[in-house]
Amino acid sequence: MNPKIKYTLIGCISVILLAGMFSSGLLVGWAFPVGSGRGISGLLNPSATTSTTSSDSGTPTNLQMLFEPFWQTWQVIHDDYVDQPVNDTTLMQGAIHGMMDSLGDPHTSYMSPEEYKLEEQVLSGEYEGIGAYIDTTGEYVEIISPITGSPAEKAGLKAGDLIVGIDGEDMTGIPGDVVHSKVIGPAGSQVTLTIRREGVDKSFDVTITRAKISVPSVESKTLEDNLAYIRINIFGDDTARELRSQLSELLKANPRGLVLDLRGNGGGYLDTAIEVVSEFVDKGVVVYEEYGDGTRHEYKVQSGGLATEIPLVVLVDEGTASASEITAGAIQDYGRGKIVGTTTYGKGSVQNWMALINDQGAIRVTIARWLTPNGRQINEVGIQPDYVVEFTEQDLTDKKDVQLLKAIELLNEMIAGTLK
Repeated sequence: MNPKIKYTLIGCISVILLAGMFSSGLLVGWAFPVGSGRGISGLLNPSATTSTTSSDSGTPTNLQMLFEPFWQTWQVIHDDYVDQPVNDTTLMQGAIHGMMDSLGDPHTSYMSPEEYKLEEQVLSGEYEGIGAYIDTTGEYVEIISPITGSPAEKAGLKAGDLIVGIDGEDMTGIPGDVVHSKVIGPAGSQVTLTIRREGVDKSFDVTITRAKISVPSVESKTLEDNLAYIRINIFGDDTARELRSQLSELLKANPRGLVLDLRGNGGGYLDTAIEVVSEFVDKGVVVYEEYGDGTRHEYKVQSGGLATEIPLVVLVDEGTASASEITAGAIQDYGRGKIVGTTTYGKGSVQNWMALINDQGAIRVTIARWLTPNGRQINEVGIQPDYVVEFTEQDLTDKKDVQLLKAIELLNEMIAGTLK
Protein backbone atom coordinates (compact mmCIF):
# COMPACT_ATOMS: atom_id res chain seq x y z
CA MET A 1 0.00 0.00 0.00
CA ASN A 2 1.35 3.41 -0.89
CA PRO A 3 1.80 5.85 1.99
CA LYS A 4 -0.79 8.62 1.94
CA ILE A 5 -0.52 12.12 3.30
CA LYS A 6 -3.60 13.86 4.64
CA TYR A 7 -3.09 17.60 4.84
CA THR A 8 -4.79 18.62 8.04
CA LEU A 9 -5.59 21.27 10.56
CA ILE A 10 -5.89 19.05 13.57
CA GLY A 11 -6.00 19.56 17.27
CA CYS A 12 -6.53 17.73 20.50
CA ILE A 13 -10.28 17.19 20.46
CA SER A 14 -11.25 13.56 20.24
CA VAL A 15 -14.30 11.39 20.02
CA ILE A 16 -14.19 8.23 22.12
CA LEU A 17 -14.81 5.25 19.88
CA LEU A 18 -15.28 1.46 19.83
CA ALA A 19 -11.67 0.43 19.51
CA GLY A 20 -9.96 3.76 19.53
CA MET A 21 -10.92 7.37 19.34
CA PHE A 22 -11.17 10.34 17.06
CA SER A 23 -8.12 11.67 18.81
CA SER A 24 -7.51 15.23 17.71
CA GLY A 25 -10.85 15.45 16.05
CA LEU A 26 -10.34 18.89 14.61
CA LEU A 27 -9.03 17.63 11.40
CA VAL A 28 -9.24 19.45 8.15
CA GLY A 29 -7.49 18.07 5.09
CA TRP A 30 -7.10 16.24 1.83
CA ALA A 31 -4.80 13.56 0.42
CA PHE A 32 -1.56 14.11 -1.44
CA PRO A 33 0.65 11.49 -3.09
CA VAL A 34 3.98 10.72 -1.48
CA GLY A 35 6.61 13.37 -2.11
CA SER A 36 4.15 16.10 -3.13
CA GLY A 37 3.85 19.57 -1.64
CA ARG A 38 5.10 20.57 1.77
CA GLY A 39 5.37 17.97 4.46
CA ILE A 40 7.23 14.96 5.69
CA SER A 41 7.05 12.40 2.91
CA GLY A 42 10.76 12.71 2.21
CA LEU A 43 11.64 11.82 5.79
CA LEU A 44 9.54 8.67 5.73
CA ASN A 45 10.43 7.61 2.22
CA PRO A 46 14.23 7.45 1.96
CA SER A 47 14.02 7.21 -1.83
CA ALA A 48 12.66 10.76 -1.79
CA THR A 49 15.85 12.06 -0.18
CA THR A 50 19.35 12.44 -1.58
CA SER A 51 20.79 9.93 0.93
CA THR A 52 21.84 6.48 -0.16
CA THR A 53 20.43 3.57 1.83
CA SER A 54 22.25 0.60 3.26
CA SER A 55 20.84 -2.67 1.93
CA ASP A 56 21.65 -4.30 5.27
CA SER A 57 19.86 -2.05 7.75
CA GLY A 58 17.56 0.13 5.68
CA THR A 59 19.06 3.14 7.47
CA PRO A 60 20.32 5.96 5.21
CA THR A 61 24.11 5.82 5.05
CA ASN A 62 24.58 9.31 6.46
CA LEU A 63 22.43 8.39 9.49
CA GLN A 64 23.91 5.00 10.35
CA MET A 65 26.27 6.33 13.03
CA LEU A 66 23.45 8.39 14.59
CA PHE A 67 21.21 5.33 14.81
CA GLU A 68 23.84 2.97 16.27
CA PRO A 69 22.57 3.52 19.87
CA PHE A 70 19.04 2.72 18.72
CA TRP A 71 20.03 -0.59 17.14
CA GLN A 72 22.28 -1.34 20.11
CA THR A 73 19.31 -0.88 22.44
CA TRP A 74 17.10 -2.97 20.14
CA GLN A 75 19.60 -5.82 20.32
CA VAL A 76 20.03 -5.63 24.12
CA ILE A 77 16.23 -5.86 24.53
CA HIS A 78 16.13 -8.95 22.34
CA ASP A 79 19.13 -10.55 24.05
CA ASP A 80 18.65 -9.66 27.71
CA TYR A 81 15.09 -8.54 28.53
CA VAL A 82 13.57 -10.91 31.08
CA ASP A 83 10.23 -11.58 29.34
CA GLN A 84 10.87 -13.16 25.95
CA PRO A 85 9.95 -13.11 23.17
CA VAL A 86 9.38 -9.37 22.82
CA ASN A 87 6.90 -8.04 20.28
CA ASP A 88 8.83 -6.30 17.52
CA THR A 89 5.76 -4.45 16.24
CA THR A 90 5.08 -3.04 19.69
CA LEU A 91 8.73 -1.95 20.01
CA MET A 92 8.61 -0.27 16.60
CA GLN A 93 5.37 1.57 17.40
CA GLY A 94 6.73 2.60 20.79
CA ALA A 95 9.81 4.06 19.14
CA ILE A 96 7.66 6.15 16.80
CA HIS A 97 5.53 7.27 19.76
CA GLY A 98 8.65 8.42 21.59
CA MET A 99 10.05 10.23 18.58
CA MET A 100 6.82 12.18 18.05
CA ASP A 101 6.38 12.92 21.77
CA SER A 102 9.93 14.28 22.02
CA LEU A 103 8.88 17.28 19.91
CA GLY A 104 6.69 18.50 22.75
CA ASP A 105 3.75 19.32 20.47
CA PRO A 106 0.40 17.76 21.51
CA HIS A 107 -0.78 17.87 17.88
CA THR A 108 2.23 15.97 16.53
CA SER A 109 1.78 12.29 17.31
CA TYR A 110 1.53 8.68 16.19
CA MET A 111 -1.72 6.81 15.56
CA SER A 112 -1.84 3.04 15.82
CA PRO A 113 -3.49 1.19 12.92
CA GLU A 114 -6.67 0.86 14.98
CA GLU A 115 -6.75 4.54 15.94
CA TYR A 116 -6.06 5.65 12.36
CA LYS A 117 -8.83 3.46 10.97
CA LEU A 118 -11.31 4.81 13.48
CA GLU A 119 -10.23 8.41 12.96
CA GLU A 120 -11.16 7.99 9.32
CA GLN A 121 -14.44 6.26 10.20
CA VAL A 122 -15.55 9.21 12.31
CA LEU A 123 -15.76 11.43 9.25
CA SER A 124 -18.24 8.98 7.75
CA GLY A 125 -20.46 9.96 10.68
CA GLU A 126 -20.97 6.49 12.13
CA TYR A 127 -19.06 4.76 14.94
CA GLU A 128 -19.47 3.27 18.40
CA GLY A 129 -18.57 4.80 21.76
CA ILE A 130 -19.87 7.31 24.29
CA GLY A 131 -19.99 10.21 21.83
CA ALA A 132 -17.98 13.12 23.22
CA TYR A 133 -15.27 15.41 21.92
CA ILE A 134 -12.36 15.42 24.37
CA ASP A 135 -9.03 17.16 24.94
CA THR A 136 -6.22 14.73 25.78
CA THR A 137 -3.41 17.25 26.28
CA GLY A 138 -4.00 18.36 29.87
CA GLU A 139 -3.33 16.77 33.23
CA TYR A 140 -6.66 14.97 32.87
CA VAL A 141 -8.72 14.19 29.79
CA GLU A 142 -11.32 16.96 29.44
CA ILE A 143 -14.78 16.81 27.91
CA ILE A 144 -15.00 19.54 25.27
CA SER A 145 -18.49 18.79 24.05
CA PRO A 146 -20.86 15.80 24.18
CA ILE A 147 -22.43 14.97 20.83
CA THR A 148 -26.13 15.76 20.61
CA GLY A 149 -28.20 12.69 21.44
CA SER A 150 -25.15 10.64 22.44
CA PRO A 151 -24.77 8.46 25.56
CA ALA A 152 -22.39 11.10 26.91
CA GLU A 153 -25.02 13.81 26.62
CA LYS A 154 -27.77 11.61 28.05
CA ALA A 155 -25.50 10.78 31.00
CA GLY A 156 -25.17 14.50 31.74
CA LEU A 157 -21.52 15.07 30.78
CA LYS A 158 -20.72 18.75 30.22
CA ALA A 159 -18.00 20.83 28.61
CA GLY A 160 -15.13 21.23 31.06
CA ASP A 161 -15.70 17.94 32.88
CA LEU A 162 -12.44 16.17 33.73
CA ILE A 163 -12.12 12.37 33.66
CA VAL A 164 -10.17 11.66 36.86
CA GLY A 165 -11.04 7.97 37.14
CA ILE A 166 -12.26 5.05 35.05
CA ASP A 167 -13.99 2.01 36.49
CA GLY A 168 -12.64 2.89 39.93
CA GLU A 169 -9.05 3.38 38.76
CA ASP A 170 -7.37 6.74 39.43
CA MET A 171 -6.24 8.45 36.21
CA THR A 172 -3.82 10.87 37.87
CA GLY A 173 -0.58 10.91 35.90
CA ILE A 174 -1.92 8.55 33.23
CA PRO A 175 -1.22 9.70 29.63
CA GLY A 176 -4.21 10.78 27.58
CA ASP A 177 -3.88 7.98 25.05
CA VAL A 178 -3.91 5.41 27.85
CA VAL A 179 -6.99 7.03 29.37
CA HIS A 180 -8.86 6.84 26.09
CA SER A 181 -7.88 3.20 25.67
CA LYS A 182 -9.61 2.49 28.98
CA VAL A 183 -12.78 4.30 27.93
CA ILE A 184 -13.21 2.52 24.59
CA GLY A 185 -15.36 -0.56 24.19
CA PRO A 186 -18.15 -2.11 22.11
CA ALA A 187 -21.72 -0.85 21.90
CA GLY A 188 -23.82 -2.17 24.76
CA SER A 189 -20.93 -2.35 27.22
CA GLN A 190 -20.63 0.03 30.17
CA VAL A 191 -17.91 2.27 31.52
CA THR A 192 -17.94 4.25 34.76
CA LEU A 193 -16.19 7.62 34.60
CA THR A 194 -15.22 9.55 37.71
CA ILE A 195 -15.84 13.21 36.87
CA ARG A 196 -14.43 16.38 38.40
CA ARG A 197 -16.61 19.38 37.58
CA GLU A 198 -15.95 23.05 38.28
CA GLY A 199 -18.27 24.36 40.95
CA VAL A 200 -18.94 20.87 42.37
CA ASP A 201 -17.14 20.13 45.63
CA LYS A 202 -16.62 16.38 45.16
CA SER A 203 -15.89 14.15 42.21
CA PHE A 204 -18.75 11.88 41.18
CA ASP A 205 -19.27 8.77 39.08
CA VAL A 206 -21.18 8.57 35.81
CA THR A 207 -21.94 5.16 34.30
CA ILE A 208 -22.39 5.25 30.53
CA THR A 209 -23.57 2.52 28.18
CA ARG A 210 -21.63 2.74 24.94
CA ALA A 211 -23.69 2.77 21.74
CA LYS A 212 -23.50 2.98 17.98
CA ILE A 213 -23.47 6.67 17.19
CA SER A 214 -24.70 8.05 13.91
CA VAL A 215 -24.03 11.74 13.40
CA PRO A 216 -25.58 13.30 10.28
CA SER A 217 -23.09 15.63 8.66
CA VAL A 218 -25.72 18.30 7.93
CA GLU A 219 -29.19 18.90 9.39
CA SER A 220 -31.69 21.56 8.35
CA LYS A 221 -35.19 22.83 9.01
CA THR A 222 -37.41 25.88 8.66
CA LEU A 223 -37.92 28.02 11.76
CA GLU A 224 -40.80 30.34 12.59
CA ASP A 225 -41.06 33.62 10.66
CA ASN A 226 -39.79 31.81 7.54
CA LEU A 227 -36.19 31.62 8.76
CA ALA A 228 -33.93 28.77 7.66
CA TYR A 229 -31.68 26.75 9.98
CA ILE A 230 -28.70 24.57 9.06
CA ARG A 231 -26.51 22.67 11.51
CA ILE A 232 -23.14 21.25 10.42
CA ASN A 233 -21.94 18.56 12.83
CA ILE A 234 -18.62 17.70 11.19
CA PHE A 235 -16.70 18.69 8.06
CA GLY A 236 -16.58 15.24 6.50
CA ASP A 237 -16.33 13.65 3.08
CA ASP A 238 -19.94 14.35 2.08
CA THR A 239 -20.59 17.56 4.02
CA ALA A 240 -20.21 19.99 1.12
CA ARG A 241 -22.56 17.96 -1.09
CA GLU A 242 -25.12 17.55 1.69
CA LEU A 243 -24.91 21.24 2.59
CA ARG A 244 -25.48 22.34 -0.99
CA SER A 245 -28.39 19.94 -1.40
CA GLN A 246 -30.11 21.08 1.79
CA LEU A 247 -29.42 24.75 1.09
CA SER A 248 -31.00 24.34 -2.32
CA GLU A 249 -34.17 22.88 -0.76
CA LEU A 250 -34.36 25.53 1.96
CA LEU A 251 -33.89 28.40 -0.48
CA LYS A 252 -36.83 27.24 -2.59
CA ALA A 253 -39.07 28.66 0.14
CA ASN A 254 -37.30 32.04 -0.16
CA PRO A 255 -36.44 32.27 3.57
CA ARG A 256 -35.94 35.72 5.08
CA GLY A 257 -32.72 34.76 6.89
CA LEU A 258 -30.49 31.84 7.83
CA VAL A 259 -28.97 30.46 11.04
CA LEU A 260 -25.76 28.42 10.59
CA ASP A 261 -25.14 26.30 13.69
CA LEU A 262 -21.52 25.24 14.27
CA ARG A 263 -21.82 24.51 17.98
CA GLY A 264 -20.02 21.38 19.11
CA ASN A 265 -18.44 20.94 15.68
CA GLY A 266 -14.92 19.63 16.29
CA GLY A 267 -13.77 20.12 12.70
CA GLY A 268 -13.15 18.22 9.50
CA TYR A 269 -11.34 18.40 6.18
CA LEU A 270 -9.81 21.65 4.98
CA ASP A 271 -11.21 21.35 1.47
CA THR A 272 -14.66 20.88 3.02
CA ALA A 273 -14.22 24.07 5.07
CA ILE A 274 -13.33 25.98 1.92
CA GLU A 275 -16.41 24.61 0.14
CA VAL A 276 -18.63 25.45 3.12
CA VAL A 277 -17.36 29.04 3.38
CA SER A 278 -17.83 29.40 -0.38
CA GLU A 279 -21.57 28.79 -0.01
CA PHE A 280 -21.84 31.92 2.16
CA VAL A 281 -19.03 34.24 0.99
CA ASP A 282 -18.80 35.31 -2.66
CA LYS A 283 -15.09 36.17 -2.95
CA GLY A 284 -11.79 36.57 -1.14
CA VAL A 285 -9.44 34.39 0.90
CA VAL A 286 -10.95 31.71 3.13
CA VAL A 287 -7.82 31.02 5.18
CA TYR A 288 -4.06 31.53 5.18
CA GLU A 289 -1.46 28.95 6.15
CA GLU A 290 1.72 30.45 7.60
CA TYR A 291 4.83 28.28 7.66
CA GLY A 292 7.90 28.34 9.88
CA ASP A 293 9.88 30.39 7.38
CA GLY A 294 7.22 33.11 7.39
CA THR A 295 5.79 32.32 3.97
CA ARG A 296 2.04 31.99 3.50
CA HIS A 297 -0.29 30.02 1.28
CA GLU A 298 -3.83 31.25 0.70
CA TYR A 299 -7.01 29.31 -0.04
CA LYS A 300 -9.61 31.33 -1.92
CA VAL A 301 -13.38 31.23 -2.07
CA GLN A 302 -14.83 29.04 -4.83
CA SER A 303 -17.44 30.72 -7.00
CA GLY A 304 -21.09 29.74 -7.21
CA GLY A 305 -22.20 29.84 -3.56
CA LEU A 306 -25.94 29.51 -2.98
CA ALA A 307 -26.31 31.66 0.15
CA THR A 308 -23.96 34.61 -0.33
CA GLU A 309 -26.60 37.32 0.15
CA ILE A 310 -29.20 36.01 2.62
CA PRO A 311 -29.02 37.57 6.13
CA LEU A 312 -26.85 35.22 8.22
CA VAL A 313 -26.11 34.48 11.89
CA VAL A 314 -23.60 31.83 12.99
CA LEU A 315 -23.84 29.97 16.31
CA VAL A 316 -20.58 28.89 18.02
CA ASP A 317 -19.42 27.59 21.40
CA GLU A 318 -16.34 26.18 23.14
CA GLY A 319 -16.73 22.97 21.13
CA THR A 320 -16.48 24.86 17.81
CA ALA A 321 -12.97 24.08 16.58
CA SER A 322 -10.59 24.17 13.63
CA ALA A 323 -12.58 23.76 10.39
CA SER A 324 -15.64 25.29 12.00
CA GLU A 325 -13.47 28.11 13.38
CA ILE A 326 -12.16 28.72 9.87
CA THR A 327 -15.76 29.04 8.70
CA ALA A 328 -16.83 31.35 11.54
CA GLY A 329 -13.65 33.42 11.24
CA ALA A 330 -14.06 34.03 7.52
CA ILE A 331 -17.73 34.98 7.88
CA GLN A 332 -16.84 37.34 10.73
CA ASP A 333 -13.87 38.96 8.99
CA TYR A 334 -15.91 39.74 5.87
CA GLY A 335 -18.84 41.04 7.90
CA ARG A 336 -20.96 38.48 6.11
CA GLY A 337 -22.89 37.55 9.25
CA LYS A 338 -22.98 37.95 13.00
CA ILE A 339 -21.41 35.41 15.39
CA VAL A 340 -23.43 34.44 18.48
CA GLY A 341 -22.54 32.17 21.41
CA THR A 342 -19.36 31.68 23.43
CA THR A 343 -15.65 31.83 22.56
CA THR A 344 -14.57 28.96 20.33
CA TYR A 345 -11.95 26.33 21.14
CA GLY A 346 -8.92 28.05 19.60
CA LYS A 347 -7.29 25.48 17.30
CA GLY A 348 -5.03 27.29 14.85
CA SER A 349 -2.28 24.91 13.73
CA VAL A 350 -1.95 22.79 10.61
CA GLN A 351 -0.85 19.16 10.44
CA ASN A 352 0.16 16.70 7.76
CA TRP A 353 -1.31 13.23 8.15
CA MET A 354 0.58 10.38 6.56
CA ALA A 355 -0.36 6.72 6.49
CA LEU A 356 2.70 4.58 7.26
CA ILE A 357 3.75 1.71 5.05
CA ASN A 358 2.66 -1.87 5.77
CA ASP A 359 -0.57 -0.67 7.44
CA GLN A 360 1.33 0.41 10.56
CA GLY A 361 -0.91 3.35 11.38
CA ALA A 362 -0.19 6.99 10.64
CA ILE A 363 1.63 10.05 11.90
CA ARG A 364 0.55 13.67 12.12
CA VAL A 365 3.06 16.53 12.20
CA THR A 366 2.41 20.24 12.74
CA ILE A 367 3.73 22.11 9.72
CA ALA A 368 2.01 25.52 9.86
CA ARG A 369 -0.37 27.90 11.61
CA TRP A 370 -3.59 29.05 10.02
CA LEU A 371 -4.89 32.62 10.00
CA THR A 372 -8.27 34.16 9.26
CA PRO A 373 -8.69 36.35 6.14
CA ASN A 374 -7.76 39.41 8.21
CA GLY A 375 -4.60 37.66 9.42
CA ARG A 376 -5.88 36.83 12.90
CA GLN A 377 -4.07 34.08 14.79
CA ILE A 378 -6.70 32.26 16.86
CA ASN A 379 -4.59 29.47 18.38
CA GLU A 380 -5.42 29.18 22.10
CA VAL A 381 -7.50 32.34 21.70
CA GLY A 382 -10.48 31.27 19.63
CA ILE A 383 -13.09 33.29 17.77
CA GLN A 384 -14.78 35.90 19.96
CA PRO A 385 -18.52 36.12 19.21
CA ASP A 386 -20.05 39.44 18.21
CA TYR A 387 -22.75 38.67 20.77
CA VAL A 388 -21.77 36.59 23.81
CA VAL A 389 -24.70 34.48 24.99
CA GLU A 390 -24.20 31.90 27.75
CA PHE A 391 -26.60 29.31 29.08
CA THR A 392 -27.75 29.51 32.68
CA GLU A 393 -28.59 26.42 34.72
CA GLN A 394 -32.24 27.43 34.41
CA ASP A 395 -31.94 27.60 30.61
CA LEU A 396 -30.59 24.07 30.57
CA THR A 397 -33.30 22.84 32.92
CA ASP A 398 -35.98 24.48 30.78
CA LYS A 399 -34.26 23.28 27.58
CA LYS A 400 -34.32 26.86 26.39
CA ASP A 401 -31.88 27.54 23.54
CA VAL A 402 -31.10 31.17 24.33
CA GLN A 403 -28.36 31.30 21.71
CA LEU A 404 -30.72 30.28 18.92
CA LEU A 405 -33.32 32.75 20.22
CA LYS A 406 -30.70 35.52 20.05
CA ALA A 407 -29.84 34.51 16.49
CA ILE A 408 -33.50 34.76 15.49
CA GLU A 409 -33.77 38.15 17.18
CA LEU A 410 -30.72 39.43 15.28
CA LEU A 411 -31.97 38.11 11.95
CA ASN A 412 -35.27 39.90 12.40
CA GLU A 413 -33.39 43.11 13.22
CA MET A 414 -31.19 42.68 10.14
CA ILE A 415 -34.20 42.18 7.94
CA ALA A 416 -36.00 45.15 9.46
CA GLY A 417 -32.88 47.30 9.15
CA THR A 418 -32.88 48.06 12.88
CA LEU A 419 -29.70 46.20 13.87
CA LYS A 420 -27.26 48.59 15.56
